[in-house]
Amino acid sequence: MESSVFMKVMLVIIIIIQIVATVFAIRLVRRTKYNSIWFLCIVGFIALSVERICLLVSPEWTATDPAVFVVLDLVISLCISAAVLFAHRLINYIDRLDRQRQLFNKRILTAVLRTEERSRSYFAKELHDGMGPLLSSAKMSLSALSKKGLSLEQQEILANTSYVIDEAIRSVREISNNMSPQVLNDFGLAQGIKGFISRSIALHGINIRFTTNLRKERFDNDVEVIMYRVICELINNSLKHSGCSAVNLSLSFDGAELKLDYTDNGRGFNPKAVLDCGMGLSNIASRVNSLNGTFDIESRKGEGMKAVVRVNTTGGGISTGKENAYGRRRRKTNRSGR
Repeated sequence: MESSVFMKVMLVIIIIIQIVATVFAIRLVRRTKYNSIWFLCIVGFIALSVERICLLVSPEWTATDPAVFVVLDLVISLCISAAVLFAHRLINYIDRLDRQRQLFNKRILTAVLRTEERSRSYFAKELHDGMGPLLSSAKMSLSALSKKGLSLEQQEILANTSYVIDEAIRSVREISNNMSPQVLNDFGLAQGIKGFISRSIALHGINIRFTTNLRKERFDNDVEVIMYRVICELINNSLKHSGCSAVNLSLSFDGAELKLDYTDNGRGFNPKAVLDCGMGLSNIASRVNSLNGTFDIESRKGEGMKAVVRVNTTGGGISTGKENAYGRRRRKTNRSGR
């Protein structure tokens, strides 16, 4: 008697659970693309509920009319099997959407970076070709003035004005070079990095050691520009935030992969926290990711930092210095021909 009551209670609980599951499946029909999954689940849950209700109302029915339960079990099995099949298709569809979204985001990021570099190049050219000659002309005109007949005060004003123009010319050159380094475009990645390091050493007096096995190799323009920006960002971060006295970086190329090893002896930091809050590292990660590369960073408080960047260059292509220079001259000729 007690076992019979217990079985009825369990059957009631099972029926309630199946009805609740059916209600949720009905609500999910409108929210997903593959509604067939939820229709099959609804049919299966209803068939299970009917079977449990029959057992609850008439337990001896399984013996008097077993064919009904065989049919119900068959319907339930078919519904569950079909639902699993459609669920597999749904998972594949979601995976495909995720891959498309990642590809779309990468294309957007690449387009943004290229637009940024084009804007940098345009403004650098305008500064160099526009402001530069004007300031040089002002300098020449000022130098042509005779100091004879001028008082000491007027001579001092003339000298100060000449100094200010010299500083303006130097600033225009520096800003133009930082925005779009001409040496990178003309002589390649290694020379561009050496030029930036020389300016950083002269400005900050820090010890920066750079080694590379690159000679005249030229890479795809995106690879060269992004690797140059990444190295500049790493050095600037070390100078601004780490308080380091020495920086070591090595750029190597093995025929297929371009690898950067970067270390400094600064105060160190928590890489995860810094990547979340910024400091340029998230920007570096985005740039490297646009090349399908990898960016790994290690650091501890008081132990400096180490960063490794790897970029596969086989997709972007590589050329010799002469081929690259010829391509650049031909592009310039085409622009002038238009």
